[in-house]
Amino acid sequence: MTDKTAIVTGAARGIGLATTKLFLAEGRHVAMVDRDQDELMKAARDLENTLPLIYDISDPDQVIAMIGDCEEDLGRIDALVNNAGVADFGPIEDTDFARWRTVMATNLDGVFLCSQAATPALKQTKGCIVNVASISGLRASTLRVAYGTSKAAVIHLTQQHAAELGEHGIRVNCVAPGPVATKLAMAVHTPDIISAYHDAIPLNRYGTEDEIAHVIVFLCSDKASFVTGQLISADGGFESTGIGLPSLRDGS
Repeated sequence: MTDKTAIVTGAARGIGLATTKLFLAEGRHVAMVDRDQDELMKAARDLENTLPLIYDISDPDQVIAMIGDCEEDLGRIDALVNNAGVADFGPIEDTDFARWRTVMATNLDGVFLCSQAATPALKQTKGCIVNVASISGLRASTLRVAYGTSKAAVIHLTQQHAAELGEHGIRVNCVAPGPVATKLAMAVHTPDIISAYHDAIPLNRYGTEDEIAHVIVFLCSDKASFVTGQLISADGGFESTGIGLPSLRDGS
């Protein structure tokens, strides 16, 4: 065991749960934060050295309470992973302001609120923050006006925090996952969508939750001690081929 700790938001499933398990394998104590009580408690049930916390990170008062619980129970905060997010896709004309704000409240406001509330504790440990954005924050696409915009803002917010908090020894980085083979994605992506993604990604496949988690945990480690203000696209090369035509790669 180590005395180092981590907070992972959106930890009940997917990338957040995979990241939690990798931190635990390192010997860290992990605060698992999610607003879905049933899923969170189920995920944490068989995991040792975890602190499941049921909070909505879009609510400023709940964020302050969450950080207070972490400091009281864990004693210190070494890493904050802002992973919680809302995936909402729809046409611009159907995205009313309430729908827009729902996405922004979690995807952007939550990152700001958690980072701000955790900063005093991270100053004490010279800790780090990793924000989970999305390739949609780098590549515009249909049906993602709120989601893509929120993730683009998270990428810039990462740089703002890195620039200001660096003098306190706090590193802040961002991971932009490409298409990931989560249970939800596989349930809603049609064979045509899956085939199109495979064609557009140089590695010709979706990523896995563990692959994204490994990048996050690396950025929180001493191996990344001189890395801050950076964006890593964990996307199988998806961003690099933004202007390429899949048909031109056939047979290459």
